[in-house]
Amino acid sequence: MAIHTFGANAVDWEQRVDLPRLREERLARLAAKLAESSLGALLSFDFGNIRYMTATHIGTWGMDKLVRFALLPRGGKPVVWDFGSAARHHQLYNPWLDHTDGPPTPDGARATGARAGISTLRGALHPDAGMARQVAAQVAEVLREHGLAGEPLGVDVAEIPVLAALRAEGIEVADGQQVFLEARRIKTADEIALLTHACSMVDAAYQQLYEFLRPGVRENECVGVVSKVLYDLGSEYVEGVNAISGERCSPHPHVYSDRLIRPGDPAFFDILHSYNGYRTCYYRTFAVGSASRAQRDAYIRCRDYMDQAIAMVKPGVTTGDIVSLWPRAEEFGFPDEMAAFALQYGHGVGLSIWEKPIFSRLVSLDHPEPLEEGMVFALETYWPASDGWSAARIEEEVVVTADGGEVITKFPAEELLVAGRKYWTAGGELNTLRESQSNLNTAAGRGGTLHPGDTPDPVGPNPPADAGRGETR
Repeated sequence: MAIHTFGANAVDWEQRVDLPRLREERLARLAAKLAESSLGALLSFDFGNIRYMTATHIGTWGMDKLVRFALLPRGGKPVVWDFGSAARHHQLYNPWLDHTDGPPTPDGARATGARAGISTLRGALHPDAGMARQVAAQVAEVLREHGLAGEPLGVDVAEIPVLAALRAEGIEVADGQQVFLEARRIKTADEIALLTHACSMVDAAYQQLYEFLRPGVRENECVGVVSKVLYDLGSEYVEGVNAISGERCSPHPHVYSDRLIRPGDPAFFDILHSYNGYRTCYYRTFAVGSASRAQRDAYIRCRDYMDQAIAMVKPGVTTGDIVSLWPRAEEFGFPDEMAAFALQYGHGVGLSIWEKPIFSRLVSLDHPEPLEEGMVFALETYWPASDGWSAARIEEEVVVTADGGEVITKFPAEELLVAGRKYWTAGGELNTLRESQSNLNTAAGRGGTLHPGDTPDPVGPNPPADAGRGETR
């Protein structure tokens, strides 16, 4: 194994994640990509990009407010304008920011790499207060200090009034998001260590979820179980827990509900959280109490698509090569790739989801991207069952190494797991491979009861070509 998992604490007796190195290497990568571009500076309002540039963080409550911003001038050091007292906190506790550079302030001190400043709070501040103009003026001042006033300014995301104010300052605004994403495409050794640790926390969450799952619990209760495990282990932010069960599995709604889980239900989950800023995207599918033949066969198909993709991962292979292994949208019930988007899918994972590279038949066949050593991405596969209501969903996170791909999501997913306490009958344990419609498990419905060890026939009028192979997995 090339990728190690460490404890979360700092110790003197073992080299673990090197946070100063992490900060330095991220900024160096971003500065290099900026130097290669036609831009004079990068202006960010996106929390992930700000953190990558400045290694500052003020919590997740402000992520959707576009309230704080940071600027990286070509050849210069980053400046972050932050919410209220957060700027003062950065001055005290973030020595990697330059706290000596900058123009004089009204009190005679020197401006620093962390300054007080806010945007418009997505328009909540009165437009006549002029906050957009103030943002533009602050940015323009730094650009002039570095002789970059006439150079294009790359911006990732911004409010319309801010863009208008920047143009009113005579600043040419361009797309800066691609520069950020190119810098973040390849992960450093410390980023990979943090991503791996984040996955290990989800491993633990799935263990608790597997033990908790049973008929009578609700999807939202499962979300609570997962969230508690993650926060207890030190998660910074549980971005989402996608909990889907029963007939909600097909089509996939991408949001949990308060549905009661029932015997024989499929249930799949996606766990997204942040550890020191680094995210996970990590699906697993369970059957609750028992699994039908249709569910089992859908899982086999879903797993096969996953295994084929992982086996192909290595430097030089393209995203187009990977998605060519996956089925067309029409093969699993959708009219086109837009309608099926994100079901057979892949995406980079880092300080946010989604990052580069993207894997989808919607774009990757025509615009393939080569895989490179140091990329970390999640691959997701989905297959609807022939019963018309259940489905399987699997996701693995993969690190591209020099000679292949290493999977860092470790909770077992090679076969369909059945969660919940075993049931016992007068004749012994109830087989976990059974139909949820009870009459189909009787002599009248199936020509005989399915006993432990029996091999069922494929279900449905058009079973998958690989149906019945679950016994050999």
